[in-house]
Amino acid sequence: MKGITANGGGGISDLCKSAALIRISVFLLISVVFFYVGKHFSDGSAQQLLFFTPQQDSGSAAVGLSPNLGKAFDVSSVVNVTASSPPPENIQIEPQQAAAAPPPPPPPPPAVERMGVVDENGKMTDDFEVGEYDTELVENWSKTNESEGLESDGKGDRVRVRVKKFPLCAASMREYIPCLDNEEAIKQLDSTEKGERFERHCPEEGKGLNCIVPAPKGYRTPIPWPRSRDEVWFSNVPHARLAEDKGGQNWIAIDKDKFKFPGGGTQFIHGADQYLDQFEKMLPEIAFGRHTRVALDVGCGVASFGAYLLSRNVLTLSVAPKDVHENQIQFALERGVPAMVAAFATRRLLYPSQAFDLIHCSRCRINWTRDDGILLLEINRMLRAGGYFAWAAQPVYKHEAALEEQWEEMVNLTTRLCWTLVKKEGYIAIWQKPLNNSCYLSREEGTLPPLCAPDDDPDKVWYVDLKACISRLPEEGYGSNITAWPERLQTPPDRLQSVQIDAYISRKELFRAESRYWKEIIEGYVRALHWGKFKLRNVLDMRAGFGGFAAALIENKLDCWVLNVIPVSGPNTLPVIYDRGLIGVMHDWCEPFDTYPRTYDLIHAAGLFSVERKRCNVSTIMLEMDRILRPGGHVYIRDSLGIMDELQETGKALGWHVSMRDTSEGPHASYRILTCDKRLLRA
Repeated sequence: MKGITANGGGGISDLCKSAALIRISVFLLISVVFFYVGKHFSDGSAQQLLFFTPQQDSGSAAVGLSPNLGKAFDVSSVVNVTASSPPPENIQIEPQQAAAAPPPPPPPPPAVERMGVVDENGKMTDDFEVGEYDTELVENWSKTNESEGLESDGKGDRVRVRVKKFPLCAASMREYIPCLDNEEAIKQLDSTEKGERFERHCPEEGKGLNCIVPAPKGYRTPIPWPRSRDEVWFSNVPHARLAEDKGGQNWIAIDKDKFKFPGGGTQFIHGADQYLDQFEKMLPEIAFGRHTRVALDVGCGVASFGAYLLSRNVLTLSVAPKDVHENQIQFALERGVPAMVAAFATRRLLYPSQAFDLIHCSRCRINWTRDDGILLLEINRMLRAGGYFAWAAQPVYKHEAALEEQWEEMVNLTTRLCWTLVKKEGYIAIWQKPLNNSCYLSREEGTLPPLCAPDDDPDKVWYVDLKACISRLPEEGYGSNITAWPERLQTPPDRLQSVQIDAYISRKELFRAESRYWKEIIEGYVRALHWGKFKLRNVLDMRAGFGGFAAALIENKLDCWVLNVIPVSGPNTLPVIYDRGLIGVMHDWCEPFDTYPRTYDLIHAAGLFSVERKRCNVSTIMLEMDRILRPGGHVYIRDSLGIMDELQETGKALGWHVSMRDTSEGPHASYRILTCDKRLLRA
């Protein structure tokens, strides 16, 4: 059986091989036939063109040969003549002219030396020329301190951009705020009696920050919100003085490697929650989270007042100067509470008129009645029509001669401001601002302070001196007739009409369009880029427009707050942002920002650099962004393609991890998204 099987298998195998051989032979034969047929038609032996000529007599067709059979033509000469001038009609080509000798073939092209490892077909090859190179450049390749990119020269050409890598600053600069730590400028001030030293004094051109501010030794990723409200790492803000000075007032305490915040304050040592309950009992109309949405806490300490108001849907901006109680704003920011360094001194604060529904001062150490009440007049400018000013201080409740005199001065001044003392209980006094100008206009002639001139713009704040006059309220009622929260977030406010912009369509339509635009983008970020996992808390929008970006973060339920910045180079939309129930500030990005290093988890800039590059140095702005960005934080820049190369190279020079992304419009859009992540650097 084995033998039969073997022989049978061999026969079948031979038969299969014979069939395959026959198929291959037939294929080769057909190929040879087609080759000779093709050659016959291509070697000129079959250049006969056949024509079917109709016979008009019989209606049939006859077959004939082409009349040009056997003739040769100089095609190039015919083309040249045809291109230069059209031939006359009925021209006939003589056989002897048409049979002119063809021109000699062109010389072969010179051999191309390939200077790379990929040939003309895209294959890897080792047959290439090295060419000339700079020996010194190769030797110093690993030591280079420049990052290169491409930039448009304005004429459509691309030119090389060189950005030097930034060095690390000294460890002593780890909390450096350029415009507030300029000791050289402060020493040259004529006077410091009114707190001038705590205001902005920016370095001269060429003397600004030119290095990367390092993190303190032992810096750790901040504790996420909401735990950060109650505790932060000691190593991130390594200053014990505030805990020592305010240890008995329940502000702050040191517990091993953390700072703990019990929630107390100078006037509310039993906790901020109990203090806020007292407010609502005294004045139910204050309606935290509905009528009162945006607040300002002056002289905020470690911002426990604002921290606990967040749970009641009130967004509080906490401000304090960088004074002897150093780092109180830094503690607030580390906790995840909105805060800025600011001082009531000689200039307007950088917030618009009628910004805040509530302004609070608890032992803020400010003499409100000095200089004819000029500081309280600044409070009046920023307080919304019908808004409340709460003062918790010793003159309210202590019966001492000096303190009683201060209380009388305060009552006298607030009466002339047409404020109404709506409640005084315990150590808290609450006043309400009028809704319109009728009270101001009905005062006796010569009453001080006077109304400001009609042409005074209360929203003009960038380096504007304080004015000893009462800011007029808009006759149209702008600012006072806003809706309650949360409806006000998406309701176009009346103050849209006061924004100076060139608009061919309704401002309300622009407002709604911006809101839809950012809603779609943020939904895409959350879905595709996983923003929900970023643990965002402190966010900065460098060019906020109407605040659509911040509103979209709220609608996507990202538990963070946004400081909306309105650049001085564009229209002033800051009043609209506050009317929506958001917070913001006016700023010129050609100068440093008033906050501590390592403030923000996310910095967002849309269309900023293509505008500001005409006024400022792009690298300077990005270096400032690095200063105020936390290690591990993110930068998202949406801007035109023409500036992206420079931004990308500057990001690399800062040590960021950078990545370029297309917008939702696709790869051919004129905009790109540059995403950057900051690494931890220590001195």
